[in-house]
Amino acid sequence: MMAGLHHVALSTPDLERCLSFYCGVLGGKQVGDVNSWERGNKIADRMTRLDNSAARYAFVDVGNIFLEIFEFSSPTPADQSHRACDYGLVHLCFVVDEIQEEYARLKAAGMEFNGSPVKFGDGSIFTYGRDPDGNIIELLEIPAGAGTPKLRNPGQRLATG
Repeated sequence: MMAGLHHVALSTPDLERCLSFYCGVLGGKQVGDVNSWERGNKIADRMTRLDNSAARYAFVDVGNIFLEIFEFSSPTPADQSHRACDYGLVHLCFVVDEIQEEYARLKAAGMEFNGSPVKFGDGSIFTYGRDPDGNIIELLEIPAGAGTPKLRNPGQRLATG
């Protein structure tokens, strides 16, 4: 039975910078130590479909989900800038209570945004910005009566068919 989404993984060229952003700026909490694997780890190579991979990684608790953040030292990652229309994971969305306050706080901390928060047709309010690696971050406020789905209570199981 599917219980829910546990984590989303990101790859970064600088683990400390990324942890500083997601923990220090966004307010997440690192869970456990930074872990790693060295070249020659057959299990890691098989699961990632990489040869001679090596990486460090950590988990960050961001409320109702974890982010797993990797810094690969081998093989050398390719620089890739995702646009909002490109295939694959497009953005991370963080639900906030007071979007104008969060927007002002994060902008003052140096986060770049595409524009100030705007109201969407269903009544929700959102804006897009970028983390230090260029990943798209959405801030979302869902006022009462908005049509955007709200988060379930923690621990609530997904419905099964």
